[in-house]
Amino acid sequence: MAFKKDSWLVRGVLIVAVAAFLAVSVLGVISSNRGGGGASTAASTAPGADRTTQLQGEINGYTAVLGREPNNQTALRGIIDAKAELGDLEGTVEPLERLAELNPTVPEYSIILAQTKQQLGDAEGAANIYRRVLTQVPGDVQALEGLVQLLVAQERTEAAVGLLRDTLATADQSNELNPGSVDKLSVKLLLGQVFVSQKKYDDALKIYDETIAEAKAATPAQPDFRPTLAKALVLQEQGNSADAQPLFDEALELAPVQYKDAVQQLISENTAPEASEAAVDEVEGEADSADEAAESLDEVPVAP
Repeated sequence: MAFKKDSWLVRGVLIVAVAAFLAVSVLGVISSNRGGGGASTAASTAPGADRTTQLQGEINGYTAVLGREPNNQTALRGIIDAKAELGDLEGTVEPLERLAELNPTVPEYSIILAQTKQQLGDAEGAANIYRRVLTQVPGDVQALEGLVQLLVAQERTEAAVGLLRDTLATADQSNELNPGSVDKLSVKLLLGQVFVSQKKYDDALKIYDETIAEAKAATPAQPDFRPTLAKALVLQEQGNSADAQPLFDEALELAPVQYKDAVQQLISENTAPEASEAAVDEVEGEADSADEAAESLDEVPVAP
């Protein structure tokens, strides 16, 4: 089954970011800060009339607090949380901008803001924010991935490749100044994804073979599963199921317990018998909708 270019990059979050299987969502991050769990579940469906009234009351209350204390971060997060649950994504932009300004050393807020702008169709605004984050934290994988997605969507794949190669070229220097600031393996995996989007499969496989060897050298007892999974996906896309299946099995075995279900689901999706083109498009459309709904379940720790 062939991947659509954008769906490959969406699924690439599984490969690039070990900490999360989906892109960071506004509601997931803000709810985790507030310690709430109910709002995340409610975000996947439209709230009922009673809940809508309750949320609007919360917004009014937080707005009143901000009238007295413009920098009250609890109120800002509360408004974002409530508006996100109401489906008012545009309404989260202004308080997110304020939170990002108040927390310049917490890149997560800026990344959430960029992702929100990206979902709202403001590609230029999102790209500017991603670049600002990368100026401060050159190896931030989420910012790199967000900017790469935008560049690929604009068919500027060479610019995406250049960005990633430049990051790798300066990685050792960055890590010397700030140890662990650039995860070279994750950047290489993202570069491999760009090659896949260009259908440069040989280049992608070369990158994945290189990262498999590096992962095994770094931690022989428990190598990183991501490059093995990535190579299997490429081989499967090329129709080479015989070589892909052992790698899928190996990746599943290597994956930490908390990721095994998601890895198994991804494997199942990409090894199922091919359907007709119409059926494939329908399934992919449903998967994209499910991905968007599930984004509210992500949690990324940020400073209070």
